[in-house]
Amino acid sequence: MLLLYLITEGSAVGTKKFVYDIWGDSVNIASRMESHGIPGKIQVTKTSYELLQDEFVFEERGEITVKGVGKITTYFLCGKNQKI
Repeated sequence: MLLLYLITEGSAVGTKKFVYDIWGDSVNIASRMESHGIPGKIQVTKTSYELLQDEFVFEERGEITVKGVGKITTYFLCGKNQKI
């Protein structure tokens, strides 16, 4: 199973029951990637692609527009690189 983590800004409120509030570009990008996703496909950002491209095979999807950020290039994860 592949898990990708997003760096976000956030806060915890309360002393007995903590309530978390997360915001920032990472949350906005994740939301847009989810809404622009295709069922059955794993979509990653260019940063994730660049970190994982030696271990996995990707197909460039193209650009999606992220409100407040602009256009970002995304990729679909196709599988593990068999050359490793």
